Amino acid sequence: MKAAPPTLPAMRQAVLHRWPSALGLAAAAFQLATGADRDSVAIVIAVATLCYLGAAALDRPWIAWAGVLGASVVVTVCELAGLPWWAGLGLTALALLGAGLAGGAPRPALTAQTLALAGYGGLAMTALVVAPRAGLALAGVTLAAHAAWDVVHYRRNTVVPRSLAEFCVLLDVPLGIGAIVLAVVD
Repeated sequence: MKAAPPTLPAMRQAVLHRWPSALGLAAAAFQLATGADRDSVAIVIAVATLCYLGAAALDRPWIAWAGVLGASVVVTVCELAGLPWWAGLGLTALALLGAGLAGGAPRPALTAQTLALAGYGGLAMTALVVAPRAGLALAGVTLAAHAAWDVVHYRRNTVVPRSLAEFCVLLDVPLGIGAIVLAVVD
């Protein structure tokens, strides 16, 4: 026997249930359609790691979603002020780390997120100082690799909400692979 096709309300419910995936794919598609370059992909990496650090430092998973907006504001303000975006995000990371240490955030989560920010962020910063195509490829590989970090947090349901981890996977993988392709093809 064949199963009946899903009804429109059932399909709508399924899409609403997977809104983080849809949002992540839409964000990746928008970034690729509007011209992904090494700076924009490096910013995505830096914002992603900063969101995780913020959630760990303040011991509030929902802060990660607020961190997307907050880090985007920091990037915009820095660029409008003529300052490097990475300096603003770096200072924000130091402030979050200080708040986490002073506020008694759980040390294992704070340490893991600080190390992740240093590792992924360091690769993102390296992407900015190498040749543009190589930098774009490095940023793409780093972003796609960050999806593994997202999957770990999704499966464990720790530090950040599952919805944010799901969003990040569906942003990181397509945008990362797209950046690699652009670096090779251009």
